[in-house]
Amino acid sequence: MSNTTERERMKKMDQAEGLRNIIKKKDLELKMPTARVITVTSGKGGVGKSSVSVNLAIQLSRMGKRVVVLDADFGLANVEIMLGIHPKYNLADLMFRGKSITDIITPGPENVGFISGGSGINELANLTREQVFHLIQKMEELDHKADVIIVDTGAGISNSVLEFVAASEEVLLVATPEPTSITDAYALLKSLNRCTSYRPGTTIVKMIANQVRNAKDADELFEKIGLVVNKFLNVEVEYLGAIPYDANMSKAIMKQTPISIAAPNSPTARCISDIVAKLENKVPEDAGKRLGIVQMFTSMIRTGFKR
Repeated sequence: MSNTTERERMKKMDQAEGLRNIIKKKDLELKMPTARVITVTSGKGGVGKSSVSVNLAIQLSRMGKRVVVLDADFGLANVEIMLGIHPKYNLADLMFRGKSITDIITPGPENVGFISGGSGINELANLTREQVFHLIQKMEELDHKADVIIVDTGAGISNSVLEFVAASEEVLLVATPEPTSITDAYALLKSLNRCTSYRPGTTIVKMIANQVRNAKDADELFEKIGLVVNKFLNVEVEYLGAIPYDANMSKAIMKQTPISIAAPNSPTARCISDIVAKLENKVPEDAGKRLGIVQMFTSMIRTGFKR
């Protein structure tokens, strides 16, 4: 083994040890309140995932929750387009350019905060020990600034998507009756099942049937995804609810206004409100022990160190 390779190996060992010490310190502080983290994902693009994330955030905010949306799709900017906002800073500015959590949270409609992931998501596996410590401190601050953090992942089965899903306690899987959506949703869950950082029994996936014509379509969609997954994969999938096909959605998107604001009495807005009510009714009994956004990021960083 060359001296350069050996130095790199020792550096990674030092980084890993530093991360373990940070996590141990964090474990002692878990009695403090932490945010509820809900990760919204999909097997493919174009199924309304980001729209669901934004409108869930608005409905939760209306219930008096402090809500922050983290756009973790660093390749696109769907959430900021839907909200009609232009963030000045993103997660990379927090990690590398000395900005604070307050700096990178952009105010959105209905008191919802927004954080653009930028290129920061892609850099998590390459942080130095000092950068890890800095990021964990800042994420801890976010944990106490928000009651709910909604993570809007990219679509598909890229490593960054799978790492967010595997590190989550609550995952909402958005799918439509389109055959490609069904196939890709199953592929996502199959890849999750193979992911080394996935923790069966800890991560619970809840499926939202989007753009359905009626209740029968929604039931059939869950049968094609959820029931098959529960039978053949070591992944638990629950049915959370359905959102109908609604012409008001297209109009709202064109206006760059979330449908919960543009058409609050529309079928879609009412169904999203019902889904939020179900989420609130299904808060885990041990919610006081939830891991929060800090543990999600430490899990992802730790996975990066193992590569």
